[in-house]
Amino acid sequence: MAVCRLCAHEASPFMTVDGAAYWACQHCGLRFMAAENLPSSDQEKAHYDLHENNIDDQGYQGFLNQLAEPLSVLLPNPSALLDYGAGPGPALAVMMRNKGHDVTLYDPFYAPKPSVLKQQYDAVMATEVIEHFHHPRRDFNTMIACVRPGGYLAVMTNLQDDDDAFKNWYYRRDPTHVAFYREETFEYLARNDGLVLMRPSRNVAIFQKPD
Repeated sequence: MAVCRLCAHEASPFMTVDGAAYWACQHCGLRFMAAENLPSSDQEKAHYDLHENNIDDQGYQGFLNQLAEPLSVLLPNPSALLDYGAGPGPALAVMMRNKGHDVTLYDPFYAPKPSVLKQQYDAVMATEVIEHFHHPRRDFNTMIACVRPGGYLAVMTNLQDDDDAFKNWYYRRDPTHVAFYREETFEYLARNDGLVLMRPSRNVAIFQKPD
C-alpha cells in the first residue's frame, strides 16, 4: 500500500517499468513513481544540466507560448510573476519580461532563493515542472501560497490519459519525470484548494485564486 503524495489517499499498484514501480491514485488520478525509485538530487541535477533551452529557438518559444499567451490575456500589464522551477535556461522569464512583466526566478538547483517564496505574485508559472515533483502536495501548497488573491497559478505538463500507452510513453522515459497528472487531477486540485480551473489547451491548466 502507498499513500498518494498529492491527496494523501490510498493508492494502488499501477505497473512496474524498467525496474521502477508506479502507483495510481483513484481519488485524484495521479500516477506516481514509488519512493524507493525516485532519483537522487545529484541524478536530477546531472540530467537537468543536459537541457538546452535556447531563448532564441523559435520552436521552443512556440512551445512555451502554450502557457504564455493565455496567461498574458488574463494579466494586467505590468504584473509581478514568479517562474517556479525556472531551470538552467529560464526562457519563459525572458519572454514574459519582454512583454513588460517583472519576473522573479526560483529553482531548487539553479536559483535556490527561498526568500522569494515568502512573497506573493500576480501569477506563478510552472512549465514542464510539476512532473518532477517528489512531493507534489508540498510544492503545490508553496506555489498557491505565492499567488495573491485574484491571481493565477499556471502550469504546463504533458497530460497522462492513456494507461495502456504508459509503458512506452516518451514522457515517462525521462528519468526525472516522477508524477503524472490527468484531467481529474487538475479538477481535484481546483476543488480541494478552492481554485477556479481554466483549461486553455490540453497540457495547460490555469488556476485562479479567489479574491
